[in-house]
Amino acid sequence: MPQSFNFAIFTFNHLKILMGNSFGTLFRISSWGESHGGGIGVVIDGCPPRLPLGIEDIQPDLTRRRPGQSKITTPRDEADQVEILSGVFDSLTLGTPIAMLVRNQDARPQAYDEMKEKFRPSHADFTYQSKFGHRNHEGGGRSSARETIARVAAGAVAKKILSYDHINIRAYVERIHDIQAPSIEELPTLEKVESTPTRCPHSETAELMEKRILEAKKAGDSVGGSILCRVTGLPVGWGAPVFDRLEADLAKAMLSLPATKGFEVGSGFDGTYLKGSEHNDLYESRDGKVSTSSNRSGGVQGGISNGEELYFRIAFKPTATVLQKQKTVDSHGNETELMGRGRHDPCVLPRAVPIVEAMTSLVLIDHRMLHTAQCQSFDFS
Repeated sequence: MPQSFNFAIFTFNHLKILMGNSFGTLFRISSWGESHGGGIGVVIDGCPPRLPLGIEDIQPDLTRRRPGQSKITTPRDEADQVEILSGVFDSLTLGTPIAMLVRNQDARPQAYDEMKEKFRPSHADFTYQSKFGHRNHEGGGRSSARETIARVAAGAVAKKILSYDHINIRAYVERIHDIQAPSIEELPTLEKVESTPTRCPHSETAELMEKRILEAKKAGDSVGGSILCRVTGLPVGWGAPVFDRLEADLAKAMLSLPATKGFEVGSGFDGTYLKGSEHNDLYESRDGKVSTSSNRSGGVQGGISNGEELYFRIAFKPTATVLQKQKTVDSHGNETELMGRGRHDPCVLPRAVPIVEAMTSLVLIDHRMLHTAQCQSFDFS
C-alpha cells in the first residue's frame, strides 16, 4: 500500500471530526444528502430521553423553509414532509440517535447539464471540483441550500427542549437590498413575522421589499440583505471563555449557512464609531437582579450570556444564480459564457429566517447542556 495512502487513512481516523458534516458537542447533528439526490437527512446524537416529540413538532418549521411558498421564492415544488426513522418510541425520545429524512420529489437535474463542464460564477462549482476532483453538478449537490433541511429539522428538536426553559427565538428580515425596516422595540410575534411573504414584521416596509424582489426577479437578477435574530429568556452563564465563546459559536453557525457574508452581535460594526464611555453598558439593580441600562453588548459579555436580550445580524449576499448570460470558464480552463438556469430564489432571505432560528437553537441547546454539565452537576458544599 502506498505510503501516501497510509497517511491518508491515519489522517482520516484521527481527524475525522474535521470532515465538516457535523455540528455541536453534546447535542451533535450530522447531515447528509444532495439537492437532486434521493433526499436530505440528519442524525441527532445527544438528545435527552423522554422528550415528547412528534412530526407535528418538526414539520411547521420545515414548511416555513420549503420552496414554492410564494411568488418571491423558487418555484420548485417540494412538500418537504419529514419522516422520523429512529430515536422516538411512543411519542417520546429514547436518548438514542434520532434519524430524520425528507425525500426529494421535484428534482430536475437536466436543467444543470451545461454546468457539468462550466463553472457557475460565485457558486461552489470550481472550489468543490478543485478540492475533491469530482462533484455533483446537479443543483450544486452538497453545496445547495437544500442541505439546510437537515438543520431546520434538528433545530426544531432543539427549540422544543429550549421551550421548557421559556427561551424565545425570533428571527426576521430587517433589510432587503437598500430597503431597511425601522427598529422594532418589542419582540415581534411569530404570527406577525409570518404575516408577509418577506418575513419582515413591519408591514409597510414588507410591501416595498416584496416589490423590490419581484423587480429583480423580472430582470433575471437577485438581491440580498440582512436578518436580525433576537433571543429572550436566556439566563446568565451560558457560553465559555476564550475559544468557545457564545457569540463565536453563533458566528460559526451563521457563517456556515449558504450565501452568508457577515455576522455582528450587539452594536457590531456601528459600535466602533463610539467611545468607550458611550459604548459601555452600565450596570444597575432592577427587580432585585443585576441588569444593564443599555444593551450594546447584545446580551453576551466575555463570551457568556449576561441575562439581557441576545441579538445579532447576519448578512446574505444576492443569490448567485441570475438568469443572465455571464462570463466564466469550463473545467478545462477555456473561457466561455453561461446562462443561469434552474429554479432559484431571487432573494434567499425570506426562507432563511427559519434556518437562522434553527442554527441559533442548535448553538443554545449545546451551550445549555455544556453549562449544566460543568456548573450544575456537582455539589462540593
